[in-house]
Amino acid sequence: MTPNSNLHCLIIGATGASGRELLAQLLADPTVGRVDCYGRRAPAVVDGKLRSHILDLNDFDPALVEGGDVLFSCLGTTRAAAGSKEAQWRIDYEAVLHFARVARSRGVATLVLVSAAGANGQSRFFYPRLKGQLEEALRALDFPRLLIFRPPLLLRPNSDRPGERFAAGLLKFLNGLGLLRSQQPLAVADLARALRRAPASAPAGVHCYDPAAIRRLLAE
Repeated sequence: MTPNSNLHCLIIGATGASGRELLAQLLADPTVGRVDCYGRRAPAVVDGKLRSHILDLNDFDPALVEGGDVLFSCLGTTRAAAGSKEAQWRIDYEAVLHFARVARSRGVATLVLVSAAGANGQSRFFYPRLKGQLEEALRALDFPRLLIFRPPLLLRPNSDRPGERFAAGLLKFLNGLGLLRSQQPLAVADLARALRRAPASAPAGVHCYDPAAIRRLLAE
């Protein structure tokens, strides 16, 4: 992809905090010609570039995915919101993997995934194990380019998650003491900007972006 290309982008998870910000940036980007969003709800935005597809990401007609240049996966939930580990697995793992498999079969060559810091398929803990096993399964799909983002704690506007607000405050305090600088929280707008920039510069292959790499990308 070149800076002057007329990009066709796909997004799953466009109604979440990171996905909403990414969608807004893609729609404002003059190099993007079309954006297709897929999910149970349509984004709260109307734009000539945007096509919204209301569907079950675990069960849909593959013909609805009309190819594209890059798939952005911002899909994810919490166990509390999902209601159980099993429900979270169906969203965070099964839905993402199923849609990515369909997109690859329809000719999409680049996948940009929002994973999680500490993702590890062998972890004793459920969430990092889920994300690590998802990364492993997506690698097996052989996308020519797979860009995996493992961001630090994300700062979401008007977050309603008490644990998230507490962790952000604690990290800010520790960062002020010079501690855990590598895990300094990141605004979702900055993550979205990094996600949007990465496909323009990343070569073929699998690339993982830890918090430090994300910040370097933002500084370019």
